[in-house]
Amino acid sequence: MVIVIDGPAGSGKSSTARAVAKKLGIQYIDSGALYRAVALIYIKTPDEKVFFDRLKQANISFQYVDERFEVFVNDENVTLALRQTAVSKQVSAVAAKKRVRTFVNALMRETVKQGIYIAEGRDLGTAVFPAAAVKFFMTADIEKRAKRRFLELKEAKTDINIQEVYENILSRDRSDRRRTNDPLKKAPEAIEIDTSEMSFEEQVDKICSIIKAETKINFKQKS
Repeated sequence: MVIVIDGPAGSGKSSTARAVAKKLGIQYIDSGALYRAVALIYIKTPDEKVFFDRLKQANISFQYVDERFEVFVNDENVTLALRQTAVSKQVSAVAAKKRVRTFVNALMRETVKQGIYIAEGRDLGTAVFPAAAVKFFMTADIEKRAKRRFLELKEAKTDINIQEVYENILSRDRSDRRRTNDPLKKAPEAIEIDTSEMSFEEQVDKICSIIKAETKINFKQKS
């Protein structure tokens, strides 16, 4: 079973989904990290033909252990490298490629065949998991999204300033909403959560309550 949270960059999807996964005792998938892993391959091999040849041969895997989502490319842990500025600048263009989306979507669909997962991204409820058990769409004003992303990057010791983060989010919003293949949009049945004026604990509690009510599952909830 899969529960999905979609929304624009910096809306709080990742941190919220991880907290929900912890609280309900379920697995977590960061779809954005998977696209970043593909973008990491791309920036090393920007020639289109060579890139797709290498992507076809690449072994991209992931695991969620001790509340950490880690991504591996050919058995190398690339989790920290995924937040590099060079990757951030290319990920939207790379993720817009139909063959890339097919590759990542297949990887996620295969994973959720067993167990209970919460996955976050931009088109999960519309394109990847149209039959998801529960769908959410998170939003927030852009200033707060930029600040959140900046603090995340600062914690990861990434060399970037808040203006760069703001401009990157604006660019990501435009690219994600305008792309031809699976653009960012809210699924008609998705429950919208505007986090602009909500505390982190409030948004996590609200989403957990909705999931329990909608699925009727007795989760082994943690405090």
